[in-house]
Amino acid sequence: MSRATYTTPQDAEAAFYEAIERADLDAMLAIWAEDEEVVCVHPGGARLTGFEQVRASWTQIFNSRQRLQIRISNAVYVQGMMLSIHSVHENITVVGEQAPRPPIVTTNVYIRTGGGWRMLVHHASPAPQAPGPAETSKILH
Repeated sequence: MSRATYTTPQDAEAAFYEAIERADLDAMLAIWAEDEEVVCVHPGGARLTGFEQVRASWTQIFNSRQRLQIRISNAVYVQGMMLSIHSVHENITVVGEQAPRPPIVTTNVYIRTGGGWRMLVHHASPAPQAPGPAETSKILH
């Protein structure tokens, strides 16, 4: 596995989403910090901790042969010298499906290492349903 150097957390994030779209396990693993403290939560899934659990989850996802296209929106970045936190909405299209999927609310955390920026946490959850029209009620006496 080659270890690219990501000079900014935004570079690491772009590589992360490109790896998902290409279903490229080597590229995906190169983005993650090689640390037992890494955490990954896929939408509706359990919390995975450690590099081996993260590797196993992406292997399973990419082996499913389901191809995804992801557009990021509503990005909020909080960045310091050594840590960068990105809160984004992932707008996912499954290649071959017609109906759009609801957005996924995601937090990605990157850490600055000697080899550039690496992903430390990826936590993705389904977005809450938007409230429907307000209900009106009448009280009868």
